[in-house]
Amino acid sequence: MSVYVFGHKNPDSDSIVGAIALSYLKNQIETEEYIPVKQGDISAETAFILEKFRYADKEPALKISVAGERVYLVDSTDKPHFQDDIDEATIVGIVDHHKLGDISTSTPLEAWIRPIGSSNTVIYEMYRYYGVAIPKEIAGMMMLAILSDTVIFKSPTCTKADTQAVKELAKIAGIEDYKQLAMEMFIAKSAVNGASARDLNTRDHKEFNMNGTKVGIGQLEMIDIALLEPYEDELLEDMKKMKEEGDLHTVLTLLTDIIKEGSKLLVVSDDISKIEDAFNVKLENNRAWLKGVLSRKKQVVPFIQSQF
Repeated sequence: MSVYVFGHKNPDSDSIVGAIALSYLKNQIETEEYIPVKQGDISAETAFILEKFRYADKEPALKISVAGERVYLVDSTDKPHFQDDIDEATIVGIVDHHKLGDISTSTPLEAWIRPIGSSNTVIYEMYRYYGVAIPKEIAGMMMLAILSDTVIFKSPTCTKADTQAVKELAKIAGIEDYKQLAMEMFIAKSAVNGASARDLNTRDHKEFNMNGTKVGIGQLEMIDIALLEPYEDELLEDMKKMKEEGDLHTVLTLLTDIIKEGSKLLVVSDDISKIEDAFNVKLENNRAWLKGVLSRKKQVVPFIQSQF
């Protein structure tokens, strides 16, 4: 029976590339077939990565139902991030680098969870553990996925394990100036022309159950968030709609400037004071600047969760 490998909804590069890289590894060491799939459309950044390393024609297929299937999860352990019928699947493994969520299993499973910058760094360590050579194209994609998740090593989530993995993967892929290539990737990620407010708000949006309270947190990482200023009012209006549609207490969108190394926070909430207390800021017109904040998982989610 095949095993389907996938990351979270609104998949980012770490989850898509992670599914591809993990499936290849498993197919070298196990008899079962591992198949990478996705839960939603890929981003412009991920499309850049797949095209750069000649994998565009191998993009994972869409899979929105997993009832009765065997699955391996990448880049999250939070139930709201997966298919609605995830409880009806058999989870055989997890690779992640976030907090432990509310996924539970009825059978034993393999779990590789590390407090580092990227799921692909964990997968790189799995390749080393099993002694499996990484194909050149997959190494290049893993390298860029790590550079994306660590914001080219600027994120506070970045560790020595991540930087070492990037250097080794760059050698395998034959990439000399990996930081320059990463900047090209972020330029592709920063494209906003023709995008709707909903497209922007859901490019990297995750919902969290915080002690019974539902909170949605999105993030747009940009070379220059000034490009988003004309869209901010539309983003906030759409966030209000998302809040109503999802019956959420709060919806946040982080406009992250990787050059200025900080994020503008947009907020729609039943209780604005909780967000102000979480970051010790005063919101003006539902906005606040968070200096030095680049990581949702380390610098945002824990502080919001503490308010609930």
